[in-house]
Amino acid sequence: ISRGNVFFEGQSIQGLPPHEIAERGIGRTFQNIRLFSELSVLENVMVGHHLKRGSTFVETMLRLPRSRREERATKQAALNLLKRLRMGDLAGVSSSALSYGDQRRVEIARALALEPRLLLLDEPAAGMNRAETELLADFVLELKESGVTIMIIEHDTDMIMRISDKVVVLNFGVKIAEGEPQSIRDDPRVVEAYLGEED
Repeated sequence: ISRGNVFFEGQSIQGLPPHEIAERGIGRTFQNIRLFSELSVLENVMVGHHLKRGSTFVETMLRLPRSRREERATKQAALNLLKRLRMGDLAGVSSSALSYGDQRRVEIARALALEPRLLLLDEPAAGMNRAETELLADFVLELKESGVTIMIIEHDTDMIMRISDKVVVLNFGVKIAEGEPQSIRDDPRVVEAYLGEED
């Protein structure tokens, strides 16, 4: 596809720079984890609050009162988010010291710090073992219960069938099925393309 448009809540976001898309209420993670390895878990999540701060560059550089107040508020908000996601015990840990699965959860927490209405997850289970994938699925289900709309691109069909309300299946870029997980699981085109035909 070489043309088209992307709409969110009735407005086109086609061609907008990433920070403007984030301001519209869309958070995202990447297939390859992009944490700041030299920062702690808490500091990585605090980065996600950057759109909530109003201090100017000069106020921040000179550590003027408004900047210090906002930094304290940002730290507390990040701590609250980590506690809500049952990750409070990781706050002071260097992100580079975490397991792959925990790094993925921190990246999702950072995206949630934007307080998005839509969260896009790009292959969150990529590189995870089965135990990590199960924990991630539980994590996503908890997020869903909190009211965030989540859109996931993922190849792990077991996880997708477990956590999704609606599934869209692409095969070489062409949509071959759309519907509830059970109808997708039984769709012959999906079985042939992804799940394997029965002997």
